[in-house]
Amino acid sequence: MVSAEQVTDPIAFHAEGAVWSNAWGGLKWVDMMRGDVLTLGADGSVDRMPTGSTVAAMVRPRVDGGFVVVTEREFTLWDADGRREWAGEPLWEASAGIRFNEGGCDPEGRLLCGSMSYEQTPGAGTVWRFDAERTAERVFGDVTISNGLGFTGDDSRMYYVDSRTRRIDVFDYVDGVLLDRRPFVHVEEGAGDPDGLWVDAEDGVWVALYGGSAVHHYDASGTLTDVVELPVSKITSCTFGGPDLSTLYITTSREGLADDEQPLAGSVFAAPAGVRGTVVRPFAG
Repeated sequence: MVSAEQVTDPIAFHAEGAVWSNAWGGLKWVDMMRGDVLTLGADGSVDRMPTGSTVAAMVRPRVDGGFVVVTEREFTLWDADGRREWAGEPLWEASAGIRFNEGGCDPEGRLLCGSMSYEQTPGAGTVWRFDAERTAERVFGDVTISNGLGFTGDDSRMYYVDSRTRRIDVFDYVDGVLLDRRPFVHVEEGAGDPDGLWVDAEDGVWVALYGGSAVHHYDASGTLTDVVELPVSKITSCTFGGPDLSTLYITTSREGLADDEQPLAGSVFAAPAGVRGTVVRPFAG
């Protein structure tokens, strides 16, 4: 067991989508239901950038600078100074009660992001793909809470979480196509729901457990090898950062908590991982 240490104050309501990139100088994440992108400064301060949307689902660097933000129903592009350059049309009507939730980039630099129903309706979610030509297409559907995804270092496989299945699944990735989805790990009842994930340099998976007060590390064979404990229950995402990508940064939420419950919820935490993580894949557009 490893204990995580607090890095920020509990400044977020529902912190999610942690990602480290040297292109923007360190750690970014989202305060999802407030529609903001947060950046950790070298002095420990946090900058908050509103996106203009009620939801900021995820953020990733762009190959030529700046970043892409997935909002409630759109893909948006921003320059390095935080000015919005472009916003796509909403991909569905607001009345559908669907929002984007979490994702990542594939080896070709296309952005994959899944959706979910606000009511968590079974099977209402879809995984979408957004490419450098600024077009979006459906990849697969019938998901409930589409969550973390990440590729192995050799680009041959993709790990994926639909939280309601209580599984981490794995796909083969061949010529840009996802094939043969199958279970990789079943998370035991009572351990929390699998949420965001990151892949390490040895093809192990580190997965945040919402309601479980922990991050689990499963090695490439699917064996649970490490547990990072946290002093709050709702763990939402994790990523590797620091000079050698060996520090695990972890986001947490205070969604559904009373004001006097878990006073550290909404903070970012960090823990030594003992292994290097994979570098974030940037968006090609």
